[in-house]
Amino acid sequence: MRILLVLAHPLPESFAAAVAHTAREALEASGHVVDLLDLYAENFDPRLSEVERRAYFDMPYDTSDVADTVARLKAADGLVLVFPQWWFNFPAILKGFFDRVFAPGVAFRHDAAGGRIVPELTNIRLLYALTTTGSPWWLVHLYMGNPVRRLLKRGIANFCSKKLVFRMLSLHDMDRATDARRKAHLERVHKALAEV
Repeated sequence: MRILLVLAHPLPESFAAAVAHTAREALEASGHVVDLLDLYAENFDPRLSEVERRAYFDMPYDTSDVADTVARLKAADGLVLVFPQWWFNFPAILKGFFDRVFAPGVAFRHDAAGGRIVPELTNIRLLYALTTTGSPWWLVHLYMGNPVRRLLKRGIANFCSKKLVFRMLSLHDMDRATDARRKAHLERVHKALAEV
């Protein structure tokens, strides 16, 4: 499989970067081709422009400003997202990636008959989210209702193949995670992606 591995963290020495490295290593060892899209390193602009927003319902929608990224997404069979959760949500750069790249004509099309959204990313058969939270498990799941998982599973995943394999691996309470917990999480990531 060809995997688009998207890293959304500004620090190259971050734990997220270590997770992305581990994921890449495991995927490549299993024979997959990995295309690393480091949003910060590649200076991805997450801002949806006025022109883009005004043309959102035009067909065809103009994605020329993000054409390279769109081509990389369309060439992929799988998508692996690596990011921290900040304020129980995606980092702004990853949200902007969805806003600008998961656009009409790329991730979906508008059904002219009734405004229904028709999925277009049927090439994506695998979606993994590898993430960390500063909050403990109980706060993310019981109090907040795990909003990032809901957005990915009910939103982004719906644009992909009907036979999509979805999985989310999270290290909770990251701010207090010991070296042993971090190492165990990296081993968990490696094992999960080696089985893809």
